[in-house]
Amino acid sequence: MPARRSFTPAELETYRDTVVPDLVDDDVRLLFVGINPGLWTAATQTHFARPGNRFYPALLAAGIIERRVDPAAGMTPEDRAHLLDRGIGITNLAPRATAKASELTREELRAGGEQLVALVRRVRPRVVAVAGVTAYRTAFAEPRARTGLQDRPLADAELWVVPNPSGLNAHDTVATLAEAYAGPARAAGVLPA
Repeated sequence: MPARRSFTPAELETYRDTVVPDLVDDDVRLLFVGINPGLWTAATQTHFARPGNRFYPALLAAGIIERRVDPAAGMTPEDRAHLLDRGIGITNLAPRATAKASELTREELRAGGEQLVALVRRVRPRVVAVAGVTAYRTAFAEPRARTGLQDRPLADAELWVVPNPSGLNAHDTVATLAEAYAGPARAAGVLPA
């Protein structure tokens, strides 16, 4: 595994507007959707990479992945293969990196929602889990949406909205995130029902 890297604020700023490629293949059963890449994610080209982000610890705690992933310096090829072998894919609503999700416009999130529908039609996951209820509400014009299983599918996939794993989301812990992520993972067949 690569050594953890640190970045100065000036170094991170150079990654603004960088795009991080989706982690998907033809066998994705569960597609996690972040809001957009942060600057650390852009610097390492690894989704949910910022130190303190609880995405991978929550996946491990839920049993969705079977080994520890420390993406802060960038995922290893083995890390990526492990996720894909488990049927897990990762994408974002908005492709460009920002320091804060609040820098995104409503139009960017709405366009991202349309692009997500196209991606889901192409890769055909069983389940889509959008991590961030506020961004979901904006992207899909669903102002009253709550976390959990949604009443309507996304393309032909079962749709869940789950809590955002960012350290800025103080309402959730690794344990509560693991519980929230286990539901869509069971629905997708990544975890036993």
